[in-house]
Amino acid sequence: MSLLAAGCNTNKKEMNPLLAEFKTTFEVPPFHLIEYDHYLPAFNKAMELQNREIDDIVSNSEEPTFENTIAALDYSGNKLNQVSSIFYNIRSANTSDEMQEIAKELVPLMSAHRSNINLNPELFERIKHVYNKQEELDLDQEQSMLLDKIYKRFVRSGANLSEGEKEKMRKIDEQLSMLSLQFGDNLLMETNSYLLVIDNEEDLSGLPEGVVAQAAETAAENDLDGKWVFTLQKPSWIPFLTYSDKREFREQIYKAMYNRGNNDNEFDNKENIAEMVRLRTERAHLLGYKSHAEYVLEERMAKNSGNVNELLMKLWEPALEMAKNEASMMQEMINKDGGEFKLASWDWWYYAEKIRKEKYALNEEEVREYFSLESVTEGVFNVVENLYGVTFEHRDDLPVYHEDVIAYELKNPDGSHLGVQYLDFHPRAGKRAGAWSTSYRKQHVRNGENISTVGSIVCNFSKPSGDKPALLSFDEALTLFHEMGHAIHGQFSDCTYPGISGTSVPRDFVELPSQIMENWGKHPEVLSKYARHHETGNSIPDELLDKLEASSKFNMGFVTTEYLAASILDMQYHSLNKTIDMDVNDFEDKAMDKVGLIDEIIPRYKSTYFSHIFSGGYSAGYYSYIWSEVLDKDAFMAFKESGDIFNPSLAASFRKNILSRGGTMEPMEMYVAFRGKEPDVNALLEARGLN
Repeated sequence: MSLLAAGCNTNKKEMNPLLAEFKTTFEVPPFHLIEYDHYLPAFNKAMELQNREIDDIVSNSEEPTFENTIAALDYSGNKLNQVSSIFYNIRSANTSDEMQEIAKELVPLMSAHRSNINLNPELFERIKHVYNKQEELDLDQEQSMLLDKIYKRFVRSGANLSEGEKEKMRKIDEQLSMLSLQFGDNLLMETNSYLLVIDNEEDLSGLPEGVVAQAAETAAENDLDGKWVFTLQKPSWIPFLTYSDKREFREQIYKAMYNRGNNDNEFDNKENIAEMVRLRTERAHLLGYKSHAEYVLEERMAKNSGNVNELLMKLWEPALEMAKNEASMMQEMINKDGGEFKLASWDWWYYAEKIRKEKYALNEEEVREYFSLESVTEGVFNVVENLYGVTFEHRDDLPVYHEDVIAYELKNPDGSHLGVQYLDFHPRAGKRAGAWSTSYRKQHVRNGENISTVGSIVCNFSKPSGDKPALLSFDEALTLFHEMGHAIHGQFSDCTYPGISGTSVPRDFVELPSQIMENWGKHPEVLSKYARHHETGNSIPDELLDKLEASSKFNMGFVTTEYLAASILDMQYHSLNKTIDMDVNDFEDKAMDKVGLIDEIIPRYKSTYFSHIFSGGYSAGYYSYIWSEVLDKDAFMAFKESGDIFNPSLAASFRKNILSRGGTMEPMEMYVAFRGKEPDVNALLEARGLN
């Protein structure tokens, strides 16, 4: 079956399109030609090709040099990277039962392939030879960083271990890969399997017209015409929690959301988590680290768990105090309205919205009318153009992997080609939750030719409903600005080697380019231009802008506390210095009790659906968003202090010193090159009202 539709008549005797030269415009992936049975043969062939490249490096009789060993290794596996990026990106954005089965077969193959390279003793000896002689070599900064990164990668993968220990590493890595795959599959199934079905119109009380219309369409899609269906996709459950007057239904859908992976069924994630934490701790000990956190953080800006915990706790106390005050306000409203119950976590969104309306006369649904997906997208494009001179041209001639996907060509100020960017906005059963930016091809230079980026932004925004376009909440609008920040970080890359190009920077630095874009997205000067009423085309009125500004710190105790709670939970799991028999729910409860999290708030991600850390590469790294926020708030302050948020010299400096450099410098060096000083946490404290 084709990726787009069944019935594709590809001749099986023809060259596998994943292995053939891409003859598409800009050599983007030929999605329209790819069928499921192309993947495994392509992976096997691509792994074979890289193995030959590794053999060529190892068998080279010449003395190891940067070019014949380090650069050769970094450029190896080009075809495998190409096939992998297509498969894994589509599996996240548009999966199917067939893709899931292929993934189960692939994971052990790919894990073994990576281990065979990283634990190859002859290859490591050549790398070590170059590393030990680097002072004698005339390496530029990018080459030095690549050499350091590759050497450390091998050491951190177990290259210095004994043969018996290496075999143990192989098994651990394979087990972790399979567990991560299973965690994600379970979460997807739990998310897709739940439907809240409303069959009595009176039970829709409080819900806005657009939310009801979308629920009716969802019902029809599920063959439940005449009813209303709400799901565990954020554009469905969050509006329901925010507006539904029916407390029993709010409780039902909220508990379904936070119990994903915790229902003691075939999709339960508790044993997966316990085993992953145990294996990560065991691997850290094998490599000489006290904990998985110490292993991970060695390569981050934070450097160690002490620095992470110091920042988290510095913010925790004022955020929790603010959240307690917010909870008291809500309980007062409940009591005033005659509600004979104690505020619970499934009440928070509903009463926060009531207080927002009462205190600031701000109606989120009224705000949403000014944020059509079309106008927000245009606003994001305009900010990028005003800052960097880059333009976006819609290309309907490029193949896409789903009919919802839109392709754009990015062009430099002189009209020359910069890269390709896909935008994939709406939820579907085959798409994992959340929003992310990724790439099908990273920028690098090969044989003297600059290879441009092919990137993709994937979101889960509500679809158009009836005669209304897709309307976003203000938070969703900022999400698009955020992901575009990641995208241009990849698009503006100007590096030679793929291993350190684009977004190949530490996790606690990679969020700077994304989060700083949110500052433009919420600035009144920008809002007044892109926030337009979807019917009249009128700009958002000053009165509404003033309300948005006045309420910008409202509910910030909750927002900060739920995020910090998840970050603390992540650090608690991965700071364990010994393996334990773990009861996941008990561990989570004790971790939250330890810091005094109030009952009315749960962590933004409870353990069993915390995909960032158990299937998304953010283990011991979820703190990165707040760490990077220290950077982004301080960096944006430079633009504000200049008197021009589109200051051309500052934009040029930000592009030159941060966006284009990839991982060719230490993050703090890049930041100081732009800002002239290290970041100040006060800008973050002020923005969140915590000072």
